[in-house]
Amino acid sequence: MIPMYPYYGQETKCKQVPITFPPQHQDIQPGLEYIMNPIPISDNPGYKGSGKLAGKTAIITGGDSGIGRAVAIGFAKEGADVAIVYLYEREDAAATKQMVEHYGRCCLLIEGDLRQPEFSSEVVRRTLERYGSINILVLNQGVQFPQKSILDITDEQLENTYRTNIFPLFYMTKAALPYLCPGSSIISTASVTAYAGAPLLVDYSSTKGAIVSFTRSLSLQLVDQGIRVNAVAPGPIWTPLIVSSYSAEYVKTFGLETPMKRAGQPFELAPTYIYLASNDSSFVTGQVLHVNGGVMTET
Repeated sequence: MIPMYPYYGQETKCKQVPITFPPQHQDIQPGLEYIMNPIPISDNPGYKGSGKLAGKTAIITGGDSGIGRAVAIGFAKEGADVAIVYLYEREDAAATKQMVEHYGRCCLLIEGDLRQPEFSSEVVRRTLERYGSINILVLNQGVQFPQKSILDITDEQLENTYRTNIFPLFYMTKAALPYLCPGSSIISTASVTAYAGAPLLVDYSSTKGAIVSFTRSLSLQLVDQGIRVNAVAPGPIWTPLIVSSYSAEYVKTFGLETPMKRAGQPFELAPTYIYLASNDSSFVTGQVLHVNGGVMTET
């Protein structure tokens, strides 16, 4: 089992105890997973696939690390081939590819900047050239730059946050939609901050709120085509985004505000994406599923 969390998947009398992380900070965003301490847990060895995504192909943006990596591994366990899109994190992407291939599936690495609309067309073209089809689109890329005051959010930061977190949802969907058949699934990564707010993340939280509205509106537009559109709203999750955006001091208490008194690990998100990508959720569209350690939200 997973040593860091001895009560996961076991019948045990262990209590939920606060779990903290060593102070650390990376000066560039997106962050790099391979230098984090501890490394986020992307693969739950106790999860056994059952062919829920057999024969399907998925594009996962931000798939090199964090939640995206966990989703790629989970999809591979369920029989899907994946294309993961990343900005520059080559070592992390190579590690994810190795993990996917360990479970017998193919992994295409595509490096580039999703803030550029033409790159989305390239992602779709290369995926089709490699696999011949696209069935699942996971829109997971994101940045955040905490600021104590809205007055400190520069025009450059505001534009970067929206161009990274929101614009690619439109670019990638427009590029992929002509090739999505009935039964396909689009899944975006929203956030608990879209519902609960976050005083340090006014611009980031507003992009996540926009993702919720994007999900609901697009689902209504595509329902007659048999394409389902949903989202996942994570709470605090131990990923490179955290160590590259917050101070080392903040990292020490990251996640302790949840009722479970800890941050989540990426592998705890993967089954939710698998559910939304598979026929198990055939009657689910326009919805946001919350995986946040017990935080109550208004949906």
